[in-house]
Amino acid sequence: MATVPVVDGHLCEQLTAGFKHLTLDLSDVCFLDSTGLRMILDWDSMSRADGFAFSLVAGPPAVQRIFELTGTTERLNFVEASTPRAAA
Repeated sequence: MATVPVVDGHLCEQLTAGFKHLTLDLSDVCFLDSTGLRMILDWDSMSRADGFAFSLVAGPPAVQRIFELTGTTERLNFVEASTPRAAA
C-alpha cells in the first residue's frame, strides 16, 4: 500500500518518456495487497485502451497467490524476466 504511489509514479514517468512497453518485475516483491493489485489492473486496463504494452514478471508464490485467488492470472500478461539476475 505504501509503495503503490512510488511504483505508479515510475510507470507514469516511463510512459511519458515514450516507452511503449512497460514491464513490472514482481520477482523481489514479498507482499502484494489489494491496493497493489488494483494498480496493476488499472495499468493493464490503460494499456489496452491506450495501445501500449504492459506485462509482469511473476513474483514469488505468495505474491502470485493473489492473482490466482482473484482470477486475474489469465487476464494479465506474465512474461519471463529478460535479464539474468546475479546470484546472491
